[in-house]
Amino acid sequence: MKSTAIIQRGRAFVLEEATLPPLKEHQVYVKVEYAAFNPTDRLALDVNAFGDGALLGCDFAGTVVETHPEVTRLQTGDQIAGFVWGGETKGVGAYSMYTIADERLSFKVSHHTSAAKACSVPLAANTAWLGLFSEDCLALSRDNSTKKPPVLIWGGNSTVGYFAIQLAKLYNIEVATTCSPKSFDKARQMGATHVFDYNDPDVIPKIKSVLPNLGHVFDTIGNASTSTTAADAISNPKAVLCTVRPGKANTQNVPSHVKVTDVFVFTAFPTEHNYRNIAHWPVKMADHKLSSELHGQLESLLSNGSLIPPPVRIVGDLSPSTIEEAMDMHRQGLISGEKLIFRGLSEER
Repeated sequence: MKSTAIIQRGRAFVLEEATLPPLKEHQVYVKVEYAAFNPTDRLALDVNAFGDGALLGCDFAGTVVETHPEVTRLQTGDQIAGFVWGGETKGVGAYSMYTIADERLSFKVSHHTSAAKACSVPLAANTAWLGLFSEDCLALSRDNSTKKPPVLIWGGNSTVGYFAIQLAKLYNIEVATTCSPKSFDKARQMGATHVFDYNDPDVIPKIKSVLPNLGHVFDTIGNASTSTTAADAISNPKAVLCTVRPGKANTQNVPSHVKVTDVFVFTAFPTEHNYRNIAHWPVKMADHKLSSELHGQLESLLSNGSLIPPPVRIVGDLSPSTIEEAMDMHRQGLISGEKLIFRGLSEER
């Protein structure tokens, strides 16, 4: 299938024609109606992760236009949301008129949720889900018949943190989180029991005072200092800290008694992944099954209000200039507590 797409050329983007690969089992072609900006898109551009000609963009919402003969969960005409690792496979990315979805890692958009809001969900919610519950991450229990330890979610106003708070509360896990004071009420509404100002010089002793035996921390920011700072709140000798930075980057100063893990959302797909010839992820079927379970629930969770999408801002139509503007905003730290969304390419282009 041919598709008009926004293609990386050097450090910029141009409008070009791309060729999507043939559909494989479980896959469908989707006409993209909305695409979301994710920090991983900007990082891929800045480090030239996939080289000249990459088609970036991960989250999308749109309409199924064709299905593989073996697909059973979706049909032509369904409006769905899903995600891909834009750039990994030639011709496949959300910054395009058409993309490919996996029926096991996408969900139908109900009339209770707008397509633009649904577009903000897949990658961040799946990251939060794996970070909390994957055996390779925090491995928290979802058994509601047992008492579970609390979790500190560092960065509750990030999109991943926002979903992590809600998903933890779905399973009666006590949540403490950090954010700026302007977001305190938002964090509490999402389900956080304890909310702290991450800029407060006394934030660590304050966390320890309410969670003296803290043993689970999810760093949803992953910058140069967050994992080290968050780890200071840990008292449990068998503690685990999970970071959103693949390769456990920026965790070298975490105390040695803390087990450090990382979450890489694309282990949701039952394929191996390679990144810039410096990182390799084997197939993790447990993560795939866990992620499929989440996507099987997302339509109902969003419809009944158990999961609320983050605030979204539609920044314009998909174009080289709007994508570059979004990436500049992220570089400057101008995106906070909201998801930037692009309208899809029109047929007239």
